[in-house]
Amino acid sequence: MKILVIEDNESVCAMIEMFFLKEGIEGRFVNDGLRGYEAFRSEDWDLLIVDWMLPGMDGVTLCRKIRQEGSDVPIIMLTAKDSESDQVLGLEMGADDYVTKPFSPLALMARIKAVARRYQKQKPEENSEVGTSLLKVNKETREVTLAGKPVTNLTPKEFDLLLFFAQHPRQVFTREQLLERVWGYQFYGDERTVDVHIKRLRKKIGTAEQPLFHTVWGVGYKFDESVDGHES
Repeated sequence: MKILVIEDNESVCAMIEMFFLKEGIEGRFVNDGLRGYEAFRSEDWDLLIVDWMLPGMDGVTLCRKIRQEGSDVPIIMLTAKDSESDQVLGLEMGADDYVTKPFSPLALMARIKAVARRYQKQKPEENSEVGTSLLKVNKETREVTLAGKPVTNLTPKEFDLLLFFAQHPRQVFTREQLLERVWGYQFYGDERTVDVHIKRLRKKIGTAEQPLFHTVWGVGYKFDESVDGHES
């Protein structure tokens, strides 16, 4: 596995590099946003780890440029910013996930491994399309339609979450279950990741008259396209 780490803090890089060696991961470390972008363009990568605050080019701009070029390489953003508005901005620009500093290297490695499992090549399935009467999600082409109209503005992680809900309509899941089933790692106390992604999907999928994502208070979330699928 090849991972490009764009981070200007030497101690953080040293910590990540130590765990890369332990896990047999091939890593390249760049401490400048512009040089990181050039490194991204020069080679194929399985995953990117990008710091929010970088010299040359900040991490949010870097993510946006990468997504504008059509790349779906998984991106984990490292950030000292833990406000919800900052998290929404990073995810909107194309990051799949974020890790707030200071972070546990074990938690970071768990997320890296989860991304690797999700994005590894799989054999084509006989039925690659799942969905409901309104929503259709193609797992192979990663195409989405709602009421016959294409939905084209989803980030990779938003697609993964939508696919999971499309596979389990009307079922209620806790934030911890969604972290484990969609993100692929055990709960580490960062359940706001789920909340931010649900907010983004609500803006892109459904309407005020017919919301598709519902909060089940005290439990979690469900996907329900029926008109009476009101929030509990």
